[in-house]
Amino acid sequence: MKKIMSYNLLLSLLAGLWSCSAPPEFPPPNVLFIAIDDLKPMLGAYGDTAILTPNMDRLAARGTVFLNNHCQQAVCGPARASLLTGLYPDQIRAWGFERQIRDAPFEVLTLPQHFKNQGYYTVGISKIFDHRNVDAYRDSLSWSEPAFPLTEEELTPHYAEGYGPLMGYFYRSEMVKNKQDSLVQANPEIAARPEPYLHKVIKPATECLDVPDDAYKDGVFANRAVDYLKQLSKRDQPFFLAVGFERPHLPYTAPEKYWNLYERDEIALAPFQEHARDDVDFAYTNSGSIKSYSDESGNFIYKKLGKGGRLTEAEQRKLLHGYMASVSYIDAQVGKVLQAVEGLGLKENTIVVLWGDHGYHLYGHGMWGKSTNFEQGTRSPMIISAPGIAPGRTPVATEFTDLFPTLCELSGVEVPPHLSGQTLVGLMKGNEQSVKGYAISQFQRDEKMGYAIRDGRYRYVEWVAEGRHVNPEARLDEVVATQLFDYKTDPLETINLAGQPEYAEVENELKEKLAAFCRKRVLEWRP
Repeated sequence: MKKIMSYNLLLSLLAGLWSCSAPPEFPPPNVLFIAIDDLKPMLGAYGDTAILTPNMDRLAARGTVFLNNHCQQAVCGPARASLLTGLYPDQIRAWGFERQIRDAPFEVLTLPQHFKNQGYYTVGISKIFDHRNVDAYRDSLSWSEPAFPLTEEELTPHYAEGYGPLMGYFYRSEMVKNKQDSLVQANPEIAARPEPYLHKVIKPATECLDVPDDAYKDGVFANRAVDYLKQLSKRDQPFFLAVGFERPHLPYTAPEKYWNLYERDEIALAPFQEHARDDVDFAYTNSGSIKSYSDESGNFIYKKLGKGGRLTEAEQRKLLHGYMASVSYIDAQVGKVLQAVEGLGLKENTIVVLWGDHGYHLYGHGMWGKSTNFEQGTRSPMIISAPGIAPGRTPVATEFTDLFPTLCELSGVEVPPHLSGQTLVGLMKGNEQSVKGYAISQFQRDEKMGYAIRDGRYRYVEWVAEGRHVNPEARLDEVVATQLFDYKTDPLETINLAGQPEYAEVENELKEKLAAFCRKRVLEWRP
């Protein structure tokens, strides 16, 4: 890959043009890259008045908030693979968890790998890539040293004193421990590894215990990030520090003090819990992830969602309470990391980007989880704070493929020519009203693949009979169903407007844009 002029040299030349008294050089900026699992745009900075997220809101106040940002596939592995390679799922051939990103039929370049190649010291903590889509070292080619943690055994010494892994989710309640003890007593042969058997009889979706923050993984990750910042600040080398937090992904486990921030009876339920009128039945998910969790007694009550059952208001509020507590818990961990950046004098030369890997249905449309092409599934938070760029908020449609080239331009790093996204720096500076003005997402249902295009007002979805996940030579023009939603008149997606005469012009325009995308970025694309 052709090496571009160094950032320092470029700034030195510019300094000579501007003023002979200007500083001769500036160091390239550091990058703090914060990923949060299953975090939807349920933040104060996005207009949510019930959630308490003061630290992420403070970051947003000094950065750019992308209000209409979307993931490329609303599930952890593919969403992260797409973001971290700057390519769409069909390009990287990542639609699930069966393939590793390095299995692609071309040489893959990841975002942290590119920064490492350009002279950055790259460090990864916890879930950046989904571990099912990379090697045992969380993609060893991306990092200057093995990502943390590598194993549960290596993670254990970092917990608060007296705490450690139980069931793989760090449950500490006496009830769960008693379940494990009784199970092992009846089946001594499973004593060495009881978790898989314990999961069959109990796997609580929520836990509220009076424990320190680092009794759970995310508190450990925040502490480790602070330690790394102290080390990295002493290096004569710019750094790219990626920190992944696991909550608010299920199970909703957070210290009690974060649960106490909310009154359960005051928590608002999803306002629309039905399928849209005239909609496509297979576009909906059966809420697969929540079905594998139980209540505290071991009753797997959420399995009823896969059988057409409904959650009671009490069940919804309990889960919502857990999600909100988990978000506030993560907000506190983000705050610790940002405070370290400031305390170490790194703030003025560090780009901070914070993102959630996809959206999440909190019983909107009667679904709990991700894995859809609806707004609740694809709309994802993204906040970028960069030195020298004034804060702002933009409603322009953007997508995660845009993040790779954006961070390159902000850092003065060469932008790889094969990337599918577009830099957002002009948008951040207020010099552009729009980039391409739409975002593309996709999700499969059996052999069918749904492609969604979202602009500033509408979402149009085409479901094709055969996706490239089952046939690499699929034509993508055998459309079996369509959806159209107007967010100005129907923000909750209560009516599918596809086929209505008054929306024909809008539908045709979006259809043409989607077809052009499929030709350029799917059918004709070559790395």
